[in-house]
Amino acid sequence: MYNAQKSLTLIIGGARSGKSSLAEKMASRHDRVLFVATAQAGDAEMAERIAAHKASRPDTWDTLEESLDVAGALARQSGNYDLVLIDCLTVWTANLMLEDESTIPDYDAASDALLRAYDEGDTSWVVVTNEVGLGVVPPSESGRAFRDALGRVNTTFARHADRVISMTAGLALDLKALGAVPWDQLDR
Repeated sequence: MYNAQKSLTLIIGGARSGKSSLAEKMASRHDRVLFVATAQAGDAEMAERIAAHKASRPDTWDTLEESLDVAGALARQSGNYDLVLIDCLTVWTANLMLEDESTIPDYDAASDALLRAYDEGDTSWVVVTNEVGLGVVPPSESGRAFRDALGRVNTTFARHADRVISMTAGLALDLKALGAVPWDQLDR
């Protein structure tokens, strides 16, 4: 059954800008939450970060750990949730890039599959991602490729989202509520 109240919110900003805190606050207003964690513990420091994140979430939330096939994992979920919180597209994009370094992932197809999963469901989503295009040009080819890939993923999600909240230094700005539109929809 289609939920007329369903919405997709994208929260974007720099590191430590308050993205995840805002996303978790938004999720806390719901009874049944599925937290989708895309990070992998590749080293001890990352394992500590993941453990701290897990410990900070309410025990009543379900957690789905999936680093690559988020759309497929969500399709296999049998739970009935009020909200899905995906944290985050940045790590997911990096995971796709690093899965097989001899090939270039189809980020558009992966983004489309994930957005199809949203469209086909009746649950609201809050999705967290980093803005990586505001800094200096990365000095390495792989850094530039990652920045470009995440920029494409973010643009696709922002176009599809009902709300896009930009976080800077703990301050939230609701871009679409302020009239922000995709660049190709601007009047000339």
